[in-house]
Amino acid sequence: MPDYLDDLRLAHVLADAADAATMDRFKALDLKVETKPDMTPVSEADKAAEELIRGHLGRARPRDAILGEEYGVEGTGPRRWVIDPIDGTKNYVRGVPVWATLISLMEAGEGGFQPVVGVVSAPALGRRWWAAKGHGAFSGRSLTKASRLQVSRVSKLSDASLAYSSLSGWEEQGRLDGFLDLTREVWRTRAYGDFWPYMMVAEGAVDMCAEPELSLWDMAATAIVVTEAGGTFTGLDARPGPHSGNAAASNGLLHDELLGYLNQRY
Repeated sequence: MPDYLDDLRLAHVLADAADAATMDRFKALDLKVETKPDMTPVSEADKAAEELIRGHLGRARPRDAILGEEYGVEGTGPRRWVIDPIDGTKNYVRGVPVWATLISLMEAGEGGFQPVVGVVSAPALGRRWWAAKGHGAFSGRSLTKASRLQVSRVSKLSDASLAYSSLSGWEEQGRLDGFLDLTREVWRTRAYGDFWPYMMVAEGAVDMCAEPELSLWDMAATAIVVTEAGGTFTGLDARPGPHSGNAAASNGLLHDELLGYLNQRY
């Protein structure tokens, strides 16, 4: 099996470059923000970071395909880099430090493309998480200064911490009643939002999280970090991986109950 460590090192280089670009414009008074056709915001920093990553990949991995949130798919083949230049753009443009660059390498395999490398870099929080298939998940300042991640062992809902992003999506999908029932059963709920709940699941600080509507670039990097930390990452339909248009992540022990509540009245 390939060890993917060269690809992981490259992903860190890409994240370093993106961090410098995004932090340079974070809280800039003249930051330009536009509204995309789907009514979500995009800043000049989103576009610049993705262009920067694409440029690096074009030189370092010219045979690999690239899928990015801002500029779509480029190239074909069994290896595809998936990029979200700023996950949490609404936070970014308001000066909230909870945003990250998500970089993943996916390879063609059974069931379609699967993530084999993932880096989640949140420079405004001073945090970075990463994983490579078969090598575990880590967090730290660099590859050499890192701590291994491990999900929690909490096995009862009454002891569990649940994280989420917002309530509106659950209501739009008709899943709000099941979601609210779940919140009443758990020990604690917090809406940290975006990438962060998944990283907290990987760290064992949170026991489960879910979102009702996501794109592949929102999930590819977070999915492998969670699974390499010993957790479970599926869609709400229980399909493993980041392919369902939504996500549920947990320490594994609580996953069936998590999905049960989110699907109970759907």
